[in-house]
Amino acid sequence: MNLTTTETKFILHWGEMGTRWGINRTVAQVHALLYIAGRPVPADEIAQTLSVARSNVSTSLRELQGWGLVKASHVLGDRRDHFETMQDVWAMFKLVATERKRREIDPTLGVLKEAIAQAEKSGEKATREKLAQMLEFFETVTEAFEEFVKMSPGALKKVVKYGGKLQKLLGVGT
Repeated sequence: MNLTTTETKFILHWGEMGTRWGINRTVAQVHALLYIAGRPVPADEIAQTLSVARSNVSTSLRELQGWGLVKASHVLGDRRDHFETMQDVWAMFKLVATERKRREIDPTLGVLKEAIAQAEKSGEKATREKLAQMLEFFETVTEAFEEFVKMSPGALKKVVKYGGKLQKLLGVGT
């Protein structure tokens, strides 16, 4: 696959951003390449285009499949697996946010609940109160998140786009 200068710049940047988000650079670059390609791409073509080892591409594809961001597909007349990613960025955002919530927020909620129970048993009133405030915050944010992910990508886009106008309508400031 021959990439344009713009496509290369995007893929490199997406890889850099991936590392800032806690994602392996190659994983993010594979995702960016599949997004830019907009078509199913075989793993060996991904490896050649990104100049990375085929084994690294395989590992990256498995991770992206684990997130639900990439799926294998078949092309008529070609025995190889081809890989593609979703093209709707709003649906992609919802999927990534849901997965991050499952991996990061849900365990935190569990630990907070256990810690509050422990602080209650051991008479640590001040600690219990602080942790209860933290739990209330996480539960409130989780409730808002659950409402967001129920929305269609189009509805979510409208809510985000009109967020400031909604604040004015509700009479709340920033």
